[in-house]
Amino acid sequence: SFRIMAAETTTAAAGPVLGKSGKKICCSCPTTKQARDLCVVTNGEDKCKEVIEAHKACLRSEGFTVK
Repeated sequence: SFRIMAAETTTAAAGPVLGKSGKKICCSCPTTKQARDLCVVTNGEDKCKEVIEAHKACLRSEGFTVK
């Protein structure tokens, strides 16, 4: 019984989710990601909403679900 459950768990983890470009979410949209990170480090999250939203829009265009 335990072995069956372990096999089912392993099967469920099929691998990383890839976007339309074939990249993982961490590697998608590098330009907007860099701009977002630099803005947040320099100015704080509250002052970077536009850049953050641009990065989210890019990720959505790649097929990822982003809040």
